[in-house]
Amino acid sequence: MPADEDWDVASGVGITALMVAAARALETERADRLVEDPFAAALAKAAGAAVPTAAADFGEGWQDTIDYIGLRSRLFDEWFGLACAGGARQAVVLAAGLDTRAFRLAWPPGLRLFEVDQPKVLAYKGAVLADLGARPACDRREVPVDLRDDWPAALRRAGFDPGLPTAWLAEGLIYYLPVETDVRLLAAVDEMSAPGSGIAIENPTAKRSALLGDDMARSSEKWGVDLAALFGPDERPDPAERLAGFGWRVRRETVEEAADRFGRALTSGGRGLTRVGDFLTAER
Repeated sequence: MPADEDWDVASGVGITALMVAAARALETERADRLVEDPFAAALAKAAGAAVPTAAADFGEGWQDTIDYIGLRSRLFDEWFGLACAGGARQAVVLAAGLDTRAFRLAWPPGLRLFEVDQPKVLAYKGAVLADLGARPACDRREVPVDLRDDWPAALRRAGFDPGLPTAWLAEGLIYYLPVETDVRLLAAVDEMSAPGSGIAIENPTAKRSALLGDDMARSSEKWGVDLAALFGPDERPDPAERLAGFGWRVRRETVEEAADRFGRALTSGGRGLTRVGDFLTAER
């Protein structure tokens, strides 16, 4: 990512938020859905023709990705519930994009949920949800800041209390960050986490070429986004090893294990995603 880029949802890495919202909308339409997101379709469509929103508009490779996003969303939905049951009283969604968990999940009374992302992305989401009359089920607070800047200070200004157990989420994020930003991010999370805090991470382990199949690359170029340019080319340290080094207890779950647990049958292409990465959860 260019260091000075300030994107919205219809350009740069921001357009991937629209892709994920479109995928959640299609997942919601399925009889065997793992996630029900009543806001996803409106969030995907309000930007106009930036990305397709019908199943027929997606190529075969993207159908597998839609399957995967449904699975990923369900896994992290469940994780937030477990984290709150374990005592978390505030939550932070890093690079929140068009995430709607503040509106569609049940939260403990008084829970504060902080959404960290680019100002234009949060403004777009806020406007669409306001038009829908959506009301958050928690104390939702926007933190409009670039993760390459001093986001911990912005988070504190928004009311974040580092003395409270916190549930952190890094979903669809790590592979877009420069390595140095990735390293600083986990160090900041560790510094700001009280005992009893937890983090969930979508952890890509494959090389960039494995993340970008020909079908996905052609589709993304058609929509005006160069995923190859957005995915960092450098190898990055394993977040599981780094968290363990900070003293966190780490659990790793593969995509295949998660699919079995939630009863999501993966296609041959979808099974290929099991080699792309895994899901990490950790407790301090």
